[in-house]
Amino acid sequence: MKLLVIEDDREAAAFLVKGLKESGHTVDHAEDGRQGLFLATSERFDAMIIDRMLPGMDGLAIVAALRASNNHTPVLILSALNAVDDRVRGLKAGGDDYLTKPYAFSELLARLEALLRRGATAKADTQIKVGELEIDLLSRSVRRGTSEIELLPREFRLLEVLARHAGQVVTRTMLLEQVWDYHFDPQTNVIDVHISRLRQKIDKGHAKPMLHTVRGAGYCLKPVD
Repeated sequence: MKLLVIEDDREAAAFLVKGLKESGHTVDHAEDGRQGLFLATSERFDAMIIDRMLPGMDGLAIVAALRASNNHTPVLILSALNAVDDRVRGLKAGGDDYLTKPYAFSELLARLEALLRRGATAKADTQIKVGELEIDLLSRSVRRGTSEIELLPREFRLLEVLARHAGQVVTRTMLLEQVWDYHFDPQTNVIDVHISRLRQKIDKGHAKPMLHTVRGAGYCLKPVD
């Protein structure tokens, strides 16, 4: 899943982002309200975690602005304010859940997963199908035909990116940015190694491959003819 964290406390943000990435998610981070609103409205996210008290723009104002623009991405509000009235204001502003600080990361992760389940208004929101390949974004499971495929978190994210662009060439730059969070080319064969492993897992035992290398351009996942 692709998540947005809007949190101005650098230490708290680093802890949260690290934990979410280790759980297999792709995470963008904004340090203030205005930057957070810009990211929230310029990119697609599966869920957002927004601190209530932010410089530049209050967290509740961000949520209200998103809802006013018909953006219904699930939002988990974080706040040190734990009075009932504060929680009610957060939910009335458009938040889907409200978690007070300090919190246990395991609880935050469980609440986030619950939000993603509730926020899935249609099957297409939680599943991607490319021909006989089925990807379930909630259970993080993959099947090709009747065979279940076990993937590591990085392999799953790689396949998800390729599947979202099924039939299109996905460049190395796109993969570095969306799977590894690199905004530069580290000049390693990390992509080739992971593509090779992924190809072995999804194409092994099948007469026709789905994952193709487009020489000089990138990679393409497409259904079997």
